[in-house]
Amino acid sequence: MKKEKMKGSQGKLRVISLGGLQEIGKNMTVFEYGEDIVVIDAGLGFPDDEMLGVDLVIPDISYLVKNAHKIRGVLITHGHEDHIGAVPYLLQQIDVPIYGTRLSLGIIEGKLDENPPPFDPELYTVEAGDVINLGVFKAEFIHVNHSIADACAISLKTPVGTVFHTGDFKLDVSPIDGQIMDLTRIGEIGKAGVTLMLCESTNAERAGFTASERTVGSSLERIFAQYEDRRLIITTFSSNVHRVQQIINASHNHGRKVAVLGRSMVNVIGAAAELGYMDLPDGVLIDIRDIGRYRPEDITLITTGSQGEPMSALYRIAFSEHDRVKITPNDVVVLSSSAIPGNERLVGKIINALVKNGVKVVNDSTEDVHVSGHACREEIKLMMALLKPKYLMPIHGEYRHLYANKDIGEFMGIPSENIFISEIGKVLEVDRKGARFNGSEIAGKVLVDGSGVGDIGSVVLRDRKHLSEDGLVVVVVTIDTEGRYIVSGPDIVSRGFVYVKESEELMTQAKQIAEDSLNRALSKKAVDRTQLKTVVKDDLARFIYKETKRKPMILPIIMDL
Repeated sequence: MKKEKMKGSQGKLRVISLGGLQEIGKNMTVFEYGEDIVVIDAGLGFPDDEMLGVDLVIPDISYLVKNAHKIRGVLITHGHEDHIGAVPYLLQQIDVPIYGTRLSLGIIEGKLDENPPPFDPELYTVEAGDVINLGVFKAEFIHVNHSIADACAISLKTPVGTVFHTGDFKLDVSPIDGQIMDLTRIGEIGKAGVTLMLCESTNAERAGFTASERTVGSSLERIFAQYEDRRLIITTFSSNVHRVQQIINASHNHGRKVAVLGRSMVNVIGAAAELGYMDLPDGVLIDIRDIGRYRPEDITLITTGSQGEPMSALYRIAFSEHDRVKITPNDVVVLSSSAIPGNERLVGKIINALVKNGVKVVNDSTEDVHVSGHACREEIKLMMALLKPKYLMPIHGEYRHLYANKDIGEFMGIPSENIFISEIGKVLEVDRKGARFNGSEIAGKVLVDGSGVGDIGSVVLRDRKHLSEDGLVVVVVTIDTEGRYIVSGPDIVSRGFVYVKESEELMTQAKQIAEDSLNRALSKKAVDRTQLKTVVKDDLARFIYKETKRKPMILPIIMDL
């Protein structure tokens, strides 16, 4: 405690979200007190329509890199991508210990095998009920239900009181693994007193309770019985271990073999089976290369692609691009998932492609083939009633979700002034006198494109958008700057602007405009290559806009003899 008294922030807990606010995904929260920092989760997000060519989005961790010496550990609530996906990128820059349950760490280890850090990472396995000391903090993992096994909430004891981070949760009174959320312990923590509650908001707009995962099992049984003479292709989140288990069980009960498609699905099933979270009946799994040895009606395919991802197995199947699976009108595709907000268009694109090919598509609008892993309003009320927090900070959601959670808090008796709708990078300060916003820290989005991390910024995205909308015109010319004349060219190459063979007159005129611009510029006393490029670019842009009302990117390439 002496360390804090030496600092200007003495006696203050600082809570900073580096992701997960005003967005779905990229969850990451920092808790700082004096010389100690604890981080909860390190997730990724998916690119929106404006992020052309971008694969993933991760939090900007500049603040953590700057304060790496203070970080006592990263605590993982569960193994979904939006909570662990940024761990490999975090460990590329900071050597910090990671604490998580067995399945969470098993999935993380698979990611680190593909993207190893420059040191041996410290991964510490914990179980629900474990308490670990992290500087001035004391963290307790508490079992909750979610759409993946081994999910936990985290109770963080701090010098200014207990902070309770719900993680992602739901109340399932009949979970697949038989382990109900630890309501008793949550109630005990609430009775002892909770200063601040960080509550997930994903389903805060939905009334009632979230249905049990077991309802999906009943629906799957009906589907397998109804379509016993057809091949079944079922897609779900790869990390939804209980859902995949139910699909495998139904396949086994109906005498089907199961083939798995998609790297993430194969990796998660492998990790879950190895760690004992899945029970795979002998002989039920077959290699995708062996499906031709069986009748189609004796096969179930479990695939990735529940969100319409363009590189996923389901996408390639739907658009006849998969090298192993060819779609037929005798196939039934079951979408055992719901679209994450923002992905509806991509999912719709796949459904349309499947239906166009005569495929029967079953989704949660026609059958109970998906239930959420997130708490609805009544479950959030229950959590608040048990914890009785003094302050509330809604997390994990867009603005509408956060404000819906705020409404729930007010309904449960938390004063409006004690509920904080925060933003990425904004600092919530908590001390013995109260809680308030005080400044902000560096935060934002880092874009991952292939092996490049952070090298795609707003300028590159703007150029990509420009290229995608209006195309490219390249002007190539060779000049002699000493003699001040054109040696060859200019030649004009167009990509994505106009079809050259049908626009020969336009291209001839453009070539003449470029030549006139160059000659005019070369006739002046002082000239350099930059000026030449600018003149050609400006004159061509004016001409092309006048003729076509388009603004392609113009790229002059001037070579000097």
